[in-house]
Amino acid sequence: MGEFFPLLSSWLPMLTNGAVTTASLCIVAIVAGFFIGVVIYLMESGHSRTGRGFARVYISLFRGTPVLAQVLLCFYLPGELGLSLPGYLAAVLALTLNTAAYQSQILRSGFNAIPGGQLEAAAICGLTPRQILWHIQIPQVLRLTMPSLISELIDVIKASAVVSVISITDLMRVGQQLASATYRPLEVYIAIALSYLVLTSLLTLSGSYVERRWRKEGQ
Repeated sequence: MGEFFPLLSSWLPMLTNGAVTTASLCIVAIVAGFFIGVVIYLMESGHSRTGRGFARVYISLFRGTPVLAQVLLCFYLPGELGLSLPGYLAAVLALTLNTAAYQSQILRSGFNAIPGGQLEAAAICGLTPRQILWHIQIPQVLRLTMPSLISELIDVIKASAVVSVISITDLMRVGQQLASATYRPLEVYIAIALSYLVLTSLLTLSGSYVERRWRKEGQ
């Protein structure tokens, strides 16, 4: 362990590349998952029985099955259907579909917290339902649910470690490669754990900064 810091310094370029891959996967997934989550929430709270049923099955499916199974299905299922889906896209798809189910429930609390009078006033002013959604509801929902959304992003980052099974060179895959090459698994996985900690800490600090900015603007 006395050689840990020199080793960490030599591994830093690979760890950085792995961290960039992990961060890019998760950011794309959380943003795309947000929009899908809005759609799922609208379906679940809508008047269509079919839409409500689909939303409930979707949420139950992706919240009730392991992320690893979802990643493997997104990777292998397209091939069975005659489609070629790169590993990176399969990983993004799996993480997006998974986080959308969780975000739909997070967003529910934000939508429910908006006073009904605001929506009635907007409708009286001539705004369409779509305008009300994107110009009145979504901005408020983001403010109300930002801590929970940041927490969900952190969960996605931690869950993304499973994408290494489909040969995505994320942080965990980099750790596996380094452990095989150096025969120093303890030091390698300590470095990987610290790298994940740095990523999640940066996100927590960024989320806190955005919250403080919004709080000041609202005063």
